[in-house]
Amino acid sequence: MNSPVNSPVKDVPPAAATVGSQGVPAPGTAVAPPRRGGRHLGPVALVVAGGLSVQFGSAVAVLLMPRAGALGVVTLRLVLAAVVLLAVCRPKVRGYSRADWGTVVAFGTAMAGMNILFYQAADRIPLGAAVTLEVLGPLILSVVASRRVANLLWAGIALGGVVLLSGGGFDRLDPVGAAFALAAGAMWAAYIVFSARTGRRFPQADGLALAMAFGAVLSLPLGIAEAGDKLLVPSTVLLGLGVALMSSVLPYTLELLALRRLPAPTFAILMSLEPAIAAAAGFLILSQALSVVDALAIALVIAASMGAVRTQVRAAKQAT
Repeated sequence: MNSPVNSPVKDVPPAAATVGSQGVPAPGTAVAPPRRGGRHLGPVALVVAGGLSVQFGSAVAVLLMPRAGALGVVTLRLVLAAVVLLAVCRPKVRGYSRADWGTVVAFGTAMAGMNILFYQAADRIPLGAAVTLEVLGPLILSVVASRRVANLLWAGIALGGVVLLSGGGFDRLDPVGAAFALAAGAMWAAYIVFSARTGRRFPQADGLALAMAFGAVLSLPLGIAEAGDKLLVPSTVLLGLGVALMSSVLPYTLELLALRRLPAPTFAILMSLEPAIAAAAGFLILSQALSVVDALAIALVIAASMGAVRTQVRAAKQAT
């Protein structure tokens, strides 16, 4: 059941490969044309469910920051998520190629970097603003990967939303927090790429468990340096476990499953829906109210996401 995929798998979009019994595409095989309208429903639902989980988990994490600091929260989130995933998946560590392990290391590094940078941003600027800036990374990835002129229009609309959010500059936002959010976006794009590769190289969620463990090791010294023995307070650990389950275990598993059936550019565009989810979480949990301008800015990013997805689906239908 947990037998690894020994040979390297060519990095091709999931739509161009057959899904085997373990959910891992077999290289070099073609699939029948997709059924009209139904092919994207399942993966899109997984992405939306993952987005809801991760953003409400991030809101809880913001409440935890006064206890353990931003780096301490990241460490709790990654370490506890790794413990849960390793216990559930019990991945084997033998039989994988050097390329397989390289993918895991890259995935774990992207995961740790994305979380560390994002929580530094969320500690300085509102959650909705942080995610709106962060989502530029996946959106740029979608434009580059799809190579479609129409997506340049949607990317431009999303960029307009980000400029509107910043008030024509970053004067309204802490510039350091905004910079952390943009850097987190770059790591988010890398996370998408390596999550897709990991899903194709490893059965089930084994690769995710191994990558999460590597990311936890990277974050551990930083968390200990900032929070020290505060990380061992039972109530803090309990809240950290909730954040780990909501923001890492559940959403990353759902996203990995979605990326096995959804092209990476489409997945990246769908990430643009997360600013609205984050804004809702910030309002409901953190009482972070949005101005009319902020709401309009986020709406532009969401409109760009929806438009780009429609363009992607229409192109897929024309190709079949």
